[in-house]
Amino acid sequence: MIYFTPGPSQLYFTVPDHLRRALREGIPSISHRSKQFEKIFSGTTGGLRELLGLPDDFVITFTSSATEIWERSIQNLVEQKSFHLVNGAFSRKYFEIAKQLKINAEKLQVNSGEGFDVVNIPNDSELIALTHNETSTGVSMPLPLIHSIRNRNPNSLIIVDAVSSLPYPAFDYSKLDSIFFSVQKGFGLPAGLGVWIFNQRCIERAAMLKSKGHALGTYHSLPSLTGFAKQNQTPSTPNVL
Repeated sequence: MIYFTPGPSQLYFTVPDHLRRALREGIPSISHRSKQFEKIFSGTTGGLRELLGLPDDFVITFTSSATEIWERSIQNLVEQKSFHLVNGAFSRKYFEIAKQLKINAEKLQVNSGEGFDVVNIPNDSELIALTHNETSTGVSMPLPLIHSIRNRNPNSLIIVDAVSSLPYPAFDYSKLDSIFFSVQKGFGLPAGLGVWIFNQRCIERAAMLKSKGHALGTYHSLPSLTGFAKQNQTPSTPNVL
């Protein structure tokens, strides 16, 4: 049976074999402070970096979900103002989370199922939130449009929700500062793992906000995620499986 919904994709056909091997080897029970886990972390991030063509200055970290990254990115990268392109339920939820966190969030909204032709973004936007493929409708934002936003907004951080498209699009990462996804869509894996990728500009912004006493969140703040990633570890027990 095939469901045409925004939910998880069908598992990739080799997943059952991987699960059986993982259970035989005790993978779900290993410590995330062990050398065995560090090897898994290193292999995963190295393979992902090669697959996506990520520059060396981008850090790869893991969270519970892409939904968590909506919140963490606002907490760690925005002091006052974010700007969101909204054309469906998921891009709208990202905007609503920013509002709930008391950010002066603004949006350019079109009807669900429509895309964007011309995008005018205020110059004082600290973070510009884009959704490459709106999960609720399947409408994609053309890569040239995404890449052009950097040229017109050089001082803003640009973050892309690529939950429903990676690993397929060939992003120009020099035009982006952060990108994120979860593994249950294009990767065909069981749900329960978010992947947050960001560059040095994001790290510097979070450090600046922290120095000013801005609340970045707790165990999954960007500085914490970055520090543990350098050790091939995570702040909390992740979905090792």
